[in-house]
Amino acid sequence: MSLKKQVIASAILSGAALTATSAVGANDMPSWIQNWTLGTPSHWDYIDIDVLRHRLFLSRGDHVQVLDLPSGKTTGEIPNTNGVHGIAFAQDLKLGFTSNGKANTVTVFDLDTLAVKQEIKVSGTNPDAILYDQQSHQLYTFNGKSANVTVIDANSLQVVATIATTGKPEFAVNNAGKIFFNVEDKAELHVIDIASNKLIAKWPLPHCEEPTGLAMDVKNARLFSVCQNNTMVVTDASTGKQVASVAIGGHPDAAVYDADLATIYSSNGEGNLSVIKQIDANNYAPATNIKTFKGARTMAMDIATKTIYLPAIIDKQFAVMSYGNK
Repeated sequence: MSLKKQVIASAILSGAALTATSAVGANDMPSWIQNWTLGTPSHWDYIDIDVLRHRLFLSRGDHVQVLDLPSGKTTGEIPNTNGVHGIAFAQDLKLGFTSNGKANTVTVFDLDTLAVKQEIKVSGTNPDAILYDQQSHQLYTFNGKSANVTVIDANSLQVVATIATTGKPEFAVNNAGKIFFNVEDKAELHVIDIASNKLIAKWPLPHCEEPTGLAMDVKNARLFSVCQNNTMVVTDASTGKQVASVAIGGHPDAAVYDADLATIYSSNGEGNLSVIKQIDANNYAPATNIKTFKGARTMAMDIATKTIYLPAIIDKQFAVMSYGNK
């Protein structure tokens, strides 16, 4: 995901009403509630939620801004994260990590205090997506300009492996000893075996151009890749076979799956959120597109509260826009 200079806002959309058994109906559309004004424009990329401490982390170019939820008040920041893309959490170790694309480093910080503990040099350039695997206690950075993945031991904070790939790695998810990630410029899904830290599969993504966002239905072993040709493709995570595709909004960048609601969300930069109801593992209703804001490409979802946060440009202000059911 490339950094873009734009003002951050977060549109909050309640998923609680999105419970139709097929497509989402017009009566289920959330509406605007409020906005939080937070400051001046900046670059931005991924956002993420520390659900244990009720904090929203926003990447802002050279630092990460941290907000309290649900108040939206700024509670702190992670400084000196040059070109920051993503944030990951190791709840078992009470550590957080940022991928600093321009510095080619990872910043390690304390999740309770937000105090910076260390900065680690990665074995690649432009670390973008970042993912922590709790079972192995390993941290992975997906390096966009060097076509590789850096593996860091989260206990020793040392680089322990570098995994070559064949293109630009993007969003990643992990389950059952494997990591799956989109390769944007190859239109592929790649698979890493965590035990050996080896690349074990390269699956083509037919009908998908420049895949970015990736989400997973763990129960049914289904992967959801959102693509720049206004398409979401569904892949069987056991075989690599594509089982479905659904039309979505334009310029997508992130995807989320809510198992409780059997619903996939795609945040689209053209200014909408595609909401797709899962009928079963291989069948999906047509997307319903909810209007958001132009540039709202990335998101984070608090599954417990059914709340989605969407960064966007809104009237040249850095603000948090709130949506839900009144």
